[in-house]
Amino acid sequence: MPKLWNDTIGAHRQAVRDATLETTAALVAEHGLRAVTMSQIAEDTGIGRATLYKYFPDVEAILAAWHEREIASHLASLEQIRDRTRRPARRLKAVLKAYALIVHASHGHHDAELASLLHRDERVVRAEHQLRRMVRDLLADSVQTGDVRGDVPLDELATYCLHALAAAGTLPSKTGVRRLITITLAGLRPPH
Repeated sequence: MPKLWNDTIGAHRQAVRDATLETTAALVAEHGLRAVTMSQIAEDTGIGRATLYKYFPDVEAILAAWHEREIASHLASLEQIRDRTRRPARRLKAVLKAYALIVHASHGHHDAELASLLHRDERVVRAEHQLRRMVRDLLADSVQTGDVRGDVPLDELATYCLHALAAAGTLPSKTGVRRLITITLAGLRPPH
């Protein structure tokens, strides 16, 4: 087949996939996980049910693909933020702030059943390890410059940061999230 044809088919498939992911996420947010059917997704997406089944076997598979895409997007965003500045302490602060805001923004979108479904996937575990490595590396760089305490193992500091900032998902405002970031960063300062 000609390259143009392959590119067109690939773009069409990606558009159908993206529309399916977005539609499903919106329907689940509106109606709840158990209320959404493949027929409803096909109808709202504007594709036939048979076509939908060529892409995904069930609603849970669609949501897993949506969640994987969201996680990849968040990690890519954190990497871009990390790479915008050279000074280690500023890089660390920028990434931790962005992470807390991501947690804050996304936490209210999932009910308990949906969160349980999405967070049991091995891809989530890999993404958590990638995030932990990023934070640990940023901490290591900041320890070298004297901006972060060196009397606590880096793995413990990374755990402290990620667990502390996970609380951003329970806070009602961005002002509260900013206070949480300030407190978390204060805990990283070298002892006097």
